[in-house]
Amino acid sequence: MNETRVEEKPRPAPGVRVLLDQATIAARVREMGAELSREYAGRRPLFIAVLKGAAVFLADLIRTMTIDVEIDFISLTSYGMGTTSSGKVHLVHDLRDNIEGRDVVLVEGVVDTGHSVRFLLELLSQRKPRSLKVCSLLDKVPCRKVPVPVDYAGFRIGDEFVIGYGMDAAETYRQLPYVGVVETESRSTGSVE
Repeated sequence: MNETRVEEKPRPAPGVRVLLDQATIAARVREMGAELSREYAGRRPLFIAVLKGAAVFLADLIRTMTIDVEIDFISLTSYGMGTTSSGKVHLVHDLRDNIEGRDVVLVEGVVDTGHSVRFLLELLSQRKPRSLKVCSLLDKVPCRKVPVPVDYAGFRIGDEFVIGYGMDAAETYRQLPYVGVVETESRSTGSVE
């Protein structure tokens, strides 16, 4: 049987600058998992990942937690094929289950303009959860157009267009185990917040 060999230190993709390496992300995700486990001790929160960008973060986060959790997914679009949000958010895929009376944690890969998070907080609040908080791996405060709470932030970053660790540029780079910045002259591809 052939063994699959995993590189200890993945090489950056051509034209991509590593912003947060795999070890740094893993350490911070463990810290966040411990904090969330303490906060929700004795309860069974529902973690809702915003697809597709938060899928990798959600998977890693819940595996660090010491409490039982449930997961669900929701999908939006606001970028189209550009690298900046249009500000027009559209629901693509809704939740499967009722969240009334539940402790809900909305999980994002990156919060930038705030339009998507605001849309989701308004939508989910109408469904009467017991509590509703936002957890994001990345918080791009300089890009904020509308104020939104980010209750649990992994890293606060600048206005770079980030890829990797589940986040994409026109459906590429999601598989990278780190967060990077595309450093090409033309970044005409897109991502979903």
